Amino acid sequence: MIPDTRSQMRILIIDDHTLILDGTVELLKKQHPEATILTVQTAQEARQEIEVFQPTLVIMDLSLPETLGKTATVEVGLHLLQNLMKKYPCLNLMVQSSYVKALVRLKHEIDAHQGGFTIADKSLSEKEMLMRLNWAMQGVTHTKDLKNGLEVKPEWLEVLRLAFEEGLQDKAIAKQINVSERMVRHYWTKLQDILGIYPEDDKNLRVLTLKRSREEGLID
Repeated sequence: MIPDTRSQMRILIIDDHTLILDGTVELLKKQHPEATILTVQTAQEARQEIEVFQPTLVIMDLSLPETLGKTATVEVGLHLLQNLMKKYPCLNLMVQSSYVKALVRLKHEIDAHQGGFTIADKSLSEKEMLMRLNWAMQGVTHTKDLKNGLEVKPEWLEVLRLAFEEGLQDKAIAKQINVSERMVRHYWTKLQDILGIYPEDDKNLRVLTLKRSREEGLID
């Protein structure tokens, strides 16, 4: 378990954009001159450094590359965040990203997380960002930016991913996740229900599902 010792404030910032890193470090040094600040740019570096550095707060983007030279994706950031919450249940976290809607995919894990957890869209003012950073450091949860009414099961998200990111049809999806094709169709109806999509004569339900899923942050 990572210690939460205020007198030894250690902040790890994870972002692959150098300008964002530099700006965040400068802002933090003004607000918390006593803090030790470490920056990394990939998920791999984050996992390696966190064991040694033992941060009291992690500030992370969601769009991250796995390693240097790789393409940054939200999936990598979400996987890293999920891993951090599982391995360090009391770690204070702030997600600073332009893709905060994607956090709805981890809503259950976020709700169960015991450390501070705040969300800061990169469009927020410096004052608001620092407020949410301080809340996270104090163990406060602030996730009202997420749409609380949207409850999505992991298997529904997997159907979305396989259909729209890998281009699979229902038969192939069923084989991939080891369920019947009928069950895949059932998942589609459940997804479309929570997204408010219902049959209409002149509408393509799959196209509408893709559009609404992106709007809600369920897929990239």
